[in-house]
Amino acid sequence: MPQPDHVMTLPVPDAAELEGDLQAYFDKCQEKLGLVPNVLRAYSLRPDKLRAFIQMYNDLMLGDSGLSKLEREMIAVVVSSANRCYYCLVAHGQAVRQLSGDPELGEMLVMDHRVADLPARQRAILEFAWKLTLRPHDVGEADRQALFDVGFSAEDFFDVVSVVGFFNLSNRVAKATDMMPNRDYHAMNRTPGDG
Repeated sequence: MPQPDHVMTLPVPDAAELEGDLQAYFDKCQEKLGLVPNVLRAYSLRPDKLRAFIQMYNDLMLGDSGLSKLEREMIAVVVSSANRCYYCLVAHGQAVRQLSGDPELGEMLVMDHRVADLPARQRAILEFAWKLTLRPHDVGEADRQALFDVGFSAEDFFDVVSVVGFFNLSNRVAKATDMMPNRDYHAMNRTPGDG
């Protein structure tokens, strides 16, 4: 049975009814990505929250950081795996496949990041993200030190925890509203070098 045919279970405004800045952003997404991510369509129910989401996402995922874009997407997938967030696993799993050029890596991170043969830096990031998501009350100095030991600066560490926090928020919004990913994501970047 295919995934449900809705953006989310709450009403989704018609993009043509959105204010000009949001329509322009949706047009830009369509031009660059070939689609408007359903998360944006869902957040359009609350336009000011959509603007805040866009600003935070762009800063955390695309802005200057000691973390690569791939590492940030890997965090998104591992947090979403811990939370079993279907939307983010599909959408960000595709981003990992695209950025890494490795369709197997995307699948490994979705299912069990420990299966992947990763450099020590990435393994430390993902172990920290997993623990901060599932057992935040257990995170302590040894966990912070593990990231510093593989070369993280204070700024890098702050970026890691910010991305983890953002995707824990996003996962909960997606789960609570039964948000569905764009179907296009399923087929993208499934073969090495695709795209």
